[in-house]
Amino acid sequence: MDHQDLLSGFVKFHILHHAAEGEIYGLWMIEELSHHGYRISSGTLYPMLHAMEKRGYLSSRHERSGKTFRRLYRATPLGCEALGAAEVRLRELFREVVEKDPAVSPRSTAAAAHRI
Repeated sequence: MDHQDLLSGFVKFHILHHAAEGEIYGLWMIEELSHHGYRISSGTLYPMLHAMEKRGYLSSRHERSGKTFRRLYRATPLGCEALGAAEVRLRELFREVVEKDPAVSPRSTAAAAHRI
């Protein structure tokens, strides 16, 4: 079981992270994700990139690379804002799951879930 549905959020987080640092393209992103243990095909990644662009998180441009064109993606201001919000949530989740923050009890976690 590959848990693709759950891990797709982490993949999107990686995409936004790198696209906020500079331009990315699909094949590079597939290789980068593989360094982190993700096995993602172009048939999965490219629709994800296009959907993120459609939602306004990424913008793209075409660049000639030899005889072909490469589509380069960069995070938009909305994408950077979403990345910042995701980073806050990721730090909170990290503290709860990895560091086992004693300040977070099951009751406070359940209450927080109702606020979403």
